[in-house]
Amino acid sequence: MEFSIDHLGIAVKSLAAAKSIYEKLGLQVSSEETVEQEKVRLVMVPVGESHLELLEATSEDSTIAKFIAKRGEGLHHVCLRVPDLGAAVAKLKSEGVRLVSEDIKTGAGGHRYVFVHPQSTGGVLLELVEGH
Repeated sequence: MEFSIDHLGIAVKSLAAAKSIYEKLGLQVSSEETVEQEKVRLVMVPVGESHLELLEATSEDSTIAKFIAKRGEGLHHVCLRVPDLGAAVAKLKSEGVRLVSEDIKTGAGGHRYVFVHPQSTGGVLLELVEGH
């Protein structure tokens, strides 16, 4: 399996409002899912082999709420699908790459993920998920 773009994470104030444009285009929008540890509610919109992930904060102290307060709605992160997440994290750590958290977490759809800090990626929050 090769590396590929899994999804683009988009911070929104309202899932209902944000997903309507995609539904009007005729795209299928997943049912809502909540990720308690990240304090977000989300939907996925398949586009080709990738997805758009629309993220709505469930708490004022969530990362998404803070992002919207500081920058407004918009692109929050880019997510790459990697063949072996554990190996990718170990390699990045050995190379001195800054991770948001060194712990691999489980999120929406049961996917394992980790975030690479924007200071190590030229200003882009990068999420890595294990291939599925």
